[in-house]
Amino acid sequence: MAAVHHRTVDVDGLTVFYREAGPSDAPVLLLLHGYPSSSHMFRHLIPALAGPYRVIAPDHIGFGRSSAPDVAEFPYTFDALAEVTRGFLAALGVQRYAIYVQDYGAPIGWRLALAPPQAVTAVVSQSGNAYEEGFVPEFWEPIWAYGDEPTAENLERLRPALGREAIEWQYTHGVPDPSLIDPDAWEHDLALLARTGVDRAQLALFGDYPGNRDLYPAVHEWLRSSGVPVLSVWGRNDEIFGPAGAEAFRRDAPDAEVVLLDGGHFLLESHLDAVAAAILRFRPRVRAATDAR
Repeated sequence: MAAVHHRTVDVDGLTVFYREAGPSDAPVLLLLHGYPSSSHMFRHLIPALAGPYRVIAPDHIGFGRSSAPDVAEFPYTFDALAEVTRGFLAALGVQRYAIYVQDYGAPIGWRLALAPPQAVTAVVSQSGNAYEEGFVPEFWEPIWAYGDEPTAENLERLRPALGREAIEWQYTHGVPDPSLIDPDAWEHDLALLARTGVDRAQLALFGDYPGNRDLYPAVHEWLRSSGVPVLSVWGRNDEIFGPAGAEAFRRDAPDAEVVLLDGGHFLLESHLDAVAAAILRFRPRVRAATDAR
């Protein structure tokens, strides 16, 4: 079993907690988590990949064990989260890397990919959306409504997403055997979301999310022009980002590998071995892309 290090680094006065494993000369795979999780979601994947990869998984600001400043002190936008991630990578001396994006990790990863210098060498997307086809309408309607009309009433419609029932659902929906899901996963998330002020931070990110769609045309152009290798591994039963979002990568990355598994949004809780195997098979393409840059 690979040794996994649990560390922190200061980025402009903010503490970023991260997990890291693997040799320094291996291709870097940056794991970018989604809502409502943290690097904790990668706790089993990291040792499975370390060795062939140098695996680095930070907690975003407002999540996990990283700093969670008040909304009056930090702009909770995806631009700001990406900027902190750029500072985090600079602090670690990481200049070229592949990205594993899941949920919120995708709009952060796309910003990293589009910002000069273009350092992203490959993409693993696990319910990391980049296409309109990926949005399941019933799930996203309240978020689009708040984006169109940011009223107090529409904001309150989003608040249940912070609660136990909604977060447990994110882990268990679409999983044929929910007994495979470790309840500690959502209990961990709930405990850290309960920190003072984190609810306001998360609501601010809900409000900022619709703007991520504006990035999609640039992401598609980047996929086409850069030719970066893409692995899209997705739960075919995901009711947040549907499997059409996985298939859509082939439009702009014709050689994309698409793997659909019989699971939901948090595949690593139910299909760890299959996801890890797909990423390990993908390594030669990551290595070649890293060496080419």
